[in-house]
Amino acid sequence: MNPATPHPEGGLPCSPAAAQDAFVTLVTNADYALGARALLRSIRLTRTPADIVVLYTGGVEPAALEPLTEFDCRLIETELLPLSDEFNARHQRRNVHELAPFTKGRKPDFHSPLDNFCKLRLWQLVEYQRCVFIDADALVLRNIDKLFLYPEFSAAPNVYESLADFHRLNSGVFVAKPSLETFENMLAALDAPGAFWPRTDQTFLQSFFPDWHGLPVTMNMLQYLWFNLPDLWDWRSIGVLHYQYEKPWEKDHPRADALRPLIALWNAYLTGEDIPDAATLANPARTDTASS
Repeated sequence: MNPATPHPEGGLPCSPAAAQDAFVTLVTNADYALGARALLRSIRLTRTPADIVVLYTGGVEPAALEPLTEFDCRLIETELLPLSDEFNARHQRRNVHELAPFTKGRKPDFHSPLDNFCKLRLWQLVEYQRCVFIDADALVLRNIDKLFLYPEFSAAPNVYESLADFHRLNSGVFVAKPSLETFENMLAALDAPGAFWPRTDQTFLQSFFPDWHGLPVTMNMLQYLWFNLPDLWDWRSIGVLHYQYEKPWEKDHPRADALRPLIALWNAYLTGEDIPDAATLANPARTDTASS
């Protein structure tokens, strides 16, 4: 395999590709580097033959990245996308959160909306046939290599509050086919005059791929389902657990008590100690109490 095609906006990969497919994540600061440690361990434990690629920005110190090398990943430095000053101004954290506030959960202080668009650099990884992107605030609980057989663009629905959410995708997990042509087309559509993407890359990707293919909700199980829709939760079927909104490494966040079992699981993957078989964990209390 050839190494990734170099681009003037970003750095060279630390090593050449070793597989035809790759799991890809994005690290933009020390918090997400910590999250990536748990994610990468979880992927490696599935014994996948696919590469693991970590895209990282200048906001990450080398010391925060060093622990990731334990997991035989490709570290690829990148930069923010080459977007107009007007676009960047519209999508600053303050503007995004004022125009499209998060009302269902709390985004942590280290969340930066402009960083999210760096996910699109996945399409520059043309040394791979397929890539599965996974947010760094997630865990892979069983082998999910079958996702490499899914077409572009595949994503799970953004279901965390009600079944009405099935029409919207969540970009925490998606399947894509790298292509420089697609990447250039994305940049043009992304930075169209006056364009505003209230949920950043998530809103944009749904617009760019209006006929997106649906992955099972179990391939991107959002943590709020634990208490909002417990009837949908079955540890035996979950492939990816996604800690949307509050993060499991935050101390005493507003949902910590409600999500205590999920936080404990994440900490086990972070340390590598006493990692349970997820299929043996207790599901949340069901809402249906009717007797049979």
